[in-house]
Amino acid sequence: MAVTNTSTTSDGLFIIILTTLIISSSFFGTSNAQLNATFYAGTCPNASAIVRSTIQQALQSDTRIGASLIRLHFHDCFVNGCDASILLDDSGSIQSEKNAGPNANSARGFNVVDNIKTALENACPGVVSCSDVLALASEASVSLAGGPSWTVLLGRRDSLTANQAGANSSIPSPFESLSNITSKFSAVNLNTNDLVALSGAHTFGRARCGLFSNRLFNFNGSGNPDPTLNTTLLTSLQQLCPQNGTGSGITNLDLSTPDAFDNNYFTNLQSNNGLLQSDQELFSTTGSATIAIVTSFASNQSLFFQAFAQSMINMGNISPLTGSSGEIRLDCKKVNGS
Repeated sequence: MAVTNTSTTSDGLFIIILTTLIISSSFFGTSNAQLNATFYAGTCPNASAIVRSTIQQALQSDTRIGASLIRLHFHDCFVNGCDASILLDDSGSIQSEKNAGPNANSARGFNVVDNIKTALENACPGVVSCSDVLALASEASVSLAGGPSWTVLLGRRDSLTANQAGANSSIPSPFESLSNITSKFSAVNLNTNDLVALSGAHTFGRARCGLFSNRLFNFNGSGNPDPTLNTTLLTSLQQLCPQNGTGSGITNLDLSTPDAFDNNYFTNLQSNNGLLQSDQELFSTTGSATIAIVTSFASNQSLFFQAFAQSMINMGNISPLTGSSGEIRLDCKKVNGS
């Protein structure tokens, strides 16, 4: 499978490096084999192009939408697998995952998902699942930001319910220790390399004060800031997010190239400029296997791009509904007939 690596220079030009990502047959487990790259070839051949075009339009008014869309896919897959359960609104029988702690006042991009779905329904009614929309949107968002492109495996179907309790317990939190986050990845059969590679999605997008203010004044009850936070960054963040403030301030996850998908996230960690606790712990946790992986990705963007593409395929294969399971939602926000 060919993966296109695109690194962004400061003048906005793109250097394209073609590399070949060889995924061994053992990479595709039982559930993976049920998904395939040509699932819509006969029923909706322009699905990928429709998704990409809609995101391009959205980026014109919202530069952070790509990062928000990939986060939806991430938060969806960690709860009951990649089944678009995160997109369901509250109803008489459903407690929406949108209102779970990791998503409330944080998850965004639902309107763009709806726009994509509307465009797909106009072109191919009742064919493309909402869960496949999230997978396709993630690849388009990354490649449009100068990151790698990969062949998205398709054929997921949509859940009939949501799992708010699961969203509260299963999604990795920026406040957790590296060991806890590693355990949550392991629970869905993702390894340490997947953890570091997928964390690299924080090379673009924004975060609000509430996701990192725990590091600024009284870290872990110490009465002092997080010692692994660069002091220059600390000062600016304390001004953005004062101790008794509203917590509504927003800042870039990547200080250097906030809207480009590159490997600067990892070089930032090496200078203690990781914004979230969970980011910086990848490099600052003594003795962790993640340190060497961070170092390798920081020094070799092509290696990071290859690993990221593979890990996204891995994540997209978490317990998909296929065959006659679930349904193809006509409106991503609600179960058909409700």
